[in-house]
Amino acid sequence: MSSIQTTVRTAESVSPQHPDKLCDQISDAILDAHLAQDPHARVAVDVAGGHGTVFVTGEISSKATNIDIPAIVQRIAGPVELVERLSEQSPEIASGVDTGGAGDQGIMIGYACNETPEFLPLEYVLARKLNQYLFKKWPYDGKTQVTLHNGRIETIVASFQHASHIELLGRVNHWLRQEPLAQQSNQKEITFHINPAGDWNIGGFDADAGLTGRKLAIDNYGPRIPVGGGAFSGKDPSKVDRSAAYMARHIAVEYLKARKAQEVFVTLAYAIGFDQPVQATVTIDGTQEHIQGYDLSPNGIIEHLQLRRPHYEKRARYGHF
Repeated sequence: MSSIQTTVRTAESVSPQHPDKLCDQISDAILDAHLAQDPHARVAVDVAGGHGTVFVTGEISSKATNIDIPAIVQRIAGPVELVERLSEQSPEIASGVDTGGAGDQGIMIGYACNETPEFLPLEYVLARKLNQYLFKKWPYDGKTQVTLHNGRIETIVASFQHASHIELLGRVNHWLRQEPLAQQSNQKEITFHINPAGDWNIGGFDADAGLTGRKLAIDNYGPRIPVGGGAFSGKDPSKVDRSAAYMARHIAVEYLKARKAQEVFVTLAYAIGFDQPVQATVTIDGTQEHIQGYDLSPNGIIEHLQLRRPHYEKRARYGHF
C-alpha cells in the first residue's frame, strides 16, 4: 500500500433500502423528473420518511408539467402516506443564479488517491463493494463496515435485513475470497461482527426514519476525508453544493493522474450570487497550489460535466464518486 496510509482506518456503507438512502433517492428522482422535461429547472427537494409517512418539502421552479410525485414515492418507498409542501425558489436567490452566480455559499472538497482503481480510499471502496455484493443476495436494508490495520482487513461488520447470521457470514467469506482488493488480507485473522444485535426482519421505513442528505460521509469519500458540509441529493446543478463537489472530484482525479501523485485534495469555495470561487486550491501530496486551466463558474461546470441530464437517482444509491 502507499505511504499515505496510517495505522487504522474504518469506513461504512449502507444499502439503497436504508431509510436515509430511500430519502436521497426520492429527492433525486423528483429532480430527474423535472430535468427530463426542463433541463434548466431549479430544484431543491428534501424528504423525511418513516413509519408509513413520507414528507416532501422544498422549492421548485420548473416548466415541467405532470410530475407525479406520489408515483415516484410509491415506486421507491412502497405504499405510504404522502405529505407535500413545495413552493417556488425565493426570488432573491433566483436573481443571483439567473446571472450565472452560485446558488448558495459553500465549501466543496474533492479527493483522489492511488489506493484503488477508483482513486478512492481503500476502506471506503471495500465497505461499498461488500455492501453491493450482499445487496444482490438480500435487496433490503443493510449496513457494512470495514476496518483496516496497515492496509489489511482487521474487522468486518455486516448487518442485513432478512439474512441469517450463518448465511450472511458465509456470503461475507465468499466475497473475501473473490474480491481482488481483499486478497492481501488473511481471512483467519479477521474479526467478524455479523448481525451483531441479532438477526432482524424489520427494516427500512418500517424500522426507522430517514432524511435526505444525512449520509454525507458515505456520499463523499468516507470519514477519513473532510466534508465541505453540503449534501447533494435533491439539488439541481446550479447549487454548487452538488456541481462544484463533482467538479472538485474531477479536478482531483486529473491532477492525480497528471502528477502521478499519491493523494490530491481540491478545495472550492463560493459566495452566493457570484460566479467565481473565493478559493480554488489543489493540495498535491501535501503541497498546495492554485488551480489553473478550468472554468469554475457554475455554468462552466454544468456544461463541462453535462450536469443538466436526469441521471441523479442512481447516484444516490451508493455514493457519488
